Amino acid sequence: MNRKTNIPAPVGGSSLLVIFSVLCFSVFSMLVLATVKADERLADAGFEAVTAYYEADCEAERILGELRSGVVEDGVTQNGQIYTYQCPVNDTQSLNVVVEITYEAYKVHEWRLQETVDWKPDEYIELLDVEDLAEE
Repeated sequence: MNRKTNIPAPVGGSSLLVIFSVLCFSVFSMLVLATVKADERLADAGFEAVTAYYEADCEAERILGELRSGVVEDGVTQNGQIYTYQCPVNDTQSLNVVVEITYEAYKVHEWRLQETVDWKPDEYIELLDVEDLAEE
């Protein structure tokens, strides 16, 4: 008697290895995608910050040129030969300029980026509730 039996091929171990490899590559690709998105957001924020600073710097240079030609614009305070003005960079920073102009020469005393809002630290951070631990 000749009996034929259907015995499945032994592919269990290699199939598990392929499934595990595909799963690892999928997780790795998702992590890479998340990292790329985070890097893109960081680059965009850096670009916007640098662009805003240099726009304020150009405005400050323009005002300095006007002061050197004898024109005092609104927002510029004068104390003798010392002129002070601010050029906003963003909602929280401005470029402060203090310059002394004497005839054809000028001397920059301050050209500084400064925060325009007060920093408010956290007053209380609950790290561990000791009372809850004592009750347990």
